[in-house]
Amino acid sequence: MKIKSKDFCVPPGKQVTLKEWPTIVKPFCKSKKRYQKLLEEQVEELSSLQRLHYASNRYAVLLIFQAMDAAGKDGTIRHVMSGVNPQGCQVFSFKQPSAEELEHDFLWRTTRCLPERGRIGIFNRSYYEEVLVARVHPEILRGQGLPAELLDEKTIWTDRYRSIVDFEEHLHRNGTRIVKFFLHLSKEEQCKRFLARIDEPDKNWKFSLADVRERRHWESYMQAYEACLSATSTDHAPWYVVPADDKENARLIVSQIILDAFNELKMAYPQTTAKRRHELKSIREQLLKEAP
Repeated sequence: MKIKSKDFCVPPGKQVTLKEWPTIVKPFCKSKKRYQKLLEEQVEELSSLQRLHYASNRYAVLLIFQAMDAAGKDGTIRHVMSGVNPQGCQVFSFKQPSAEELEHDFLWRTTRCLPERGRIGIFNRSYYEEVLVARVHPEILRGQGLPAELLDEKTIWTDRYRSIVDFEEHLHRNGTRIVKFFLHLSKEEQCKRFLARIDEPDKNWKFSLADVRERRHWESYMQAYEACLSATSTDHAPWYVVPADDKENARLIVSQIILDAFNELKMAYPQTTAKRRHELKSIREQLLKEAP
């Protein structure tokens, strides 16, 4: 069964109700062996496209991952990007803002980490935290030092969505292609993964009491994600809602979406000019004279 990116894309202007989006779909592979083979093929193709992307040096690609805890962001990034040359790819994880970052606008800290042309940037969480976590926990917003007149919760989220859409449109106009993933995990599956982190010693480090505290705000987070996805999925920076209860399926879906995004770019290896070919021919002749 072929993976179709459009099946997971949030159409611009669509009001998202996450209960209508599945957290699990029929497996694309009937066996573990077939899954591994398909993922290897996708990783190999992505590696080839990444080399072309680096050589053509015309676009930058930004991949954004957002999800609830234990949805598999780290594992997805690790598996899907395993074949990419580290020199052409950078991963940034954004956690609680520092004191310095809070002295700037909410886009500042991530703007500094945007990928250069020819490179892939990966944001594990992103500026979207400022319309998700900050919305679920208003005390965070009140602690950001903003002028009182800007803290009106009736307008601040709409204003931030507009800032994000304008920012992403600006990046698109300047050659950055943005693909955004929401790994859609069910509350039941999150519970299973939390229990595994407790029961398996080598996973204990992944678990913290903060994870459980955030779980208590599940419904508020779902409402925040619904508003965010509805307001910020656009033609130039689409959101993809990826069913995440099945990790292997999720990795295949994310990989295919990235491949499709790269294949839409007009990339080509730099063509050698006549002058350059003459220069290379001359160098080749010199090397042949030196050869033993």
